[in-house]
Amino acid sequence: MRPSERAPDMLRQVTLETGVNRYAEGSCLVGFGHTKVLVTASVDETVPGFLRGRGQGWVTAEYGMLPRATHTRGRREAAEGKQSGRTQEIQRLVGRSMRAVVDLKALGERQITLDCDVVQADGGTRTAAITGAWVALRIATRYLLAEGVIAKDPILDQVAAVSCGIFSGTPVLDLDYEEDSSAEADANFVLTGTGDIVEIQATGEKRGFSQAEFEALFSLARKGIADLCELQRQATGG
Repeated sequence: MRPSERAPDMLRQVTLETGVNRYAEGSCLVGFGHTKVLVTASVDETVPGFLRGRGQGWVTAEYGMLPRATHTRGRREAAEGKQSGRTQEIQRLVGRSMRAVVDLKALGERQITLDCDVVQADGGTRTAAITGAWVALRIATRYLLAEGVIAKDPILDQVAAVSCGIFSGTPVLDLDYEEDSSAEADANFVLTGTGDIVEIQATGEKRGFSQAEFEALFSLARKGIADLCELQRQATGG
């Protein structure tokens, strides 16, 4: 039995609340159970130096955890003077995930930055950030289309992410912190709406796991991400 009493193939309650920031071109407060991440999409009429003059845009991400997102207060990384390796790894993952489904040439020479701020953490902050980032990005690109800033929709597909793991010998979907902290193996899956793989991060935490177990996790992830994509469509109006 899972601590949450969910079935093995059941997501936590997922919420995607849009329009939560009046200034950003796109915004989404995403909830995976008790995990809450605020994502804003900001459009800049510039691109990084390595892209100047190449006629294409860029999508990037920043990620951070608020000091009391966890059981005890953590120091702001700005106060430490540097980002942790975990923070850098996650924000690069979010950026890669978004670029996998964006036609960068259709953006023109402009950049969209997705700021993912963890308000409350209970496992799966990176997967929640990716799922909510696509919603904020979709809203921002629709704004650009409506304003006549771009002529072609740059969004090629949806992208969402979910964690899966082996808990008490059973493959389960969407780990919360209690499960994640004691899982025998865990994996984060990033898939497009059409089912293509963007990234898979899989680790044997307490033991190695078999191909059959991996395939069971992958099957759970496909089901979970299909459900998340439907929630994304509902949140953005299709």
